[in-house]
Amino acid sequence: MAILHADADITPTKPELLAAWVPAQPWFVGDATELEHVGAYRFDDPDGEVGMETHLVRAGGGPILQVPWTYRGAPLDGAESHLVGTMEHTVLGSRWIYDAIADPVYQAVLATTILTGGTHAELEREFADGHVEVMEPSVRVHGSGSASDAAPADVEVLRVLDGTVPEGDDVLTGTWAGVSDPVVLAVVRLR
Repeated sequence: MAILHADADITPTKPELLAAWVPAQPWFVGDATELEHVGAYRFDDPDGEVGMETHLVRAGGGPILQVPWTYRGAPLDGAESHLVGTMEHTVLGSRWIYDAIADPVYQAVLATTILTGGTHAELEREFADGHVEVMEPSVRVHGSGSASDAAPADVEVLRVLDGTVPEGDDVLTGTWAGVSDPVVLAVVRLR
């Protein structure tokens, strides 16, 4: 269950971080002045320590871009080159945001979600007065599942969702507003 703190302020905001970081990436396609947030999905960390959120954005008329991030309460050792930035969250405190591709917690949860036929985390918006609302996700994802006992050898997240699908044994697919046919978001190759 992903808990969103409705009354929290975040500085800088996620749109500000996306606008600064995404256009500087080698896989960026589109017009950086027209970055539009299409939707997002989250996964749960079994240990409850790492926030995991994947943003889908479009830059002008370009393809959908997939931007997975992890949110941590302390720096991730050895991942300095994958640091997106830091933010101050009025409920959670200082947060270090990483490109999730380099985060071992994200890699493990993504592989497990794909191989077990799992889905995105359920979302709850929690207000300061204790009131909680269940939220509908803007992106729904589903792992294909596998009957294999083989361990994943490689997990590949597609950054540019242009219809190209690499070969793999199992996949994570998603749908969002205006997209009813599942789109491949990530691929697992088994040993």
